[in-house]
Parts: sequence; structure tokens; C-alpha cells
Amino acid sequence: MTMGINEMQQIIDSMESTVRLQNRARAERRARKAEQEQKEFKEKLMRAAVSKMEADGMAAKVKGSDDAVQRDQLVGLLGGF
Repeated sequence: MTMGINEMQQIIDSMESTVRLQNRARAERRARKAEQEQKEFKEKLMRAAVSKMEADGMAAKVKGSDDAVQRDQLVGLLGGF
């Protein structure tokens, strides 16, 4: 059984179409993965920003407490005069 040129061309066209579909599917998977990685990165940035804000708030509270202690000590020293 021999194949004609038309049959061979149909096989080649079908193979090319399959390769194109596989490439498109791979590209779509890469795009979805990149979107997921970008989303995860943004979430990490947000968590880091929240952690920094919490740390800054705690530092301000500690500084405020230190300032209050110094004020009380100064008032105590001046009260002795």
C-alpha cells in the first residue's frame, strides 16, 4: 500500500498542528505558573510590610515607654530641689 502525496501532506499537517497545540498548552502552563508566582511574591511583600509596620509600632511603644521613664526620673530629680 502506497501513500499519495495528499495523504502524506495531511499527515504532516496533522503533526504540525499537534506540535502547535502542544506548544500553546506549554506556553499557557508557563503563563499560569508565572501568574501564581507573582501572586505569591506580592503576598510575601504584603506580609513583610505588615510585619515591618508591627515592628515599627512596637519600637515606637518601647521608645514612648523609655521617654516616659526618663520624664519620670527627671521630675523625680527636680522634685527633690
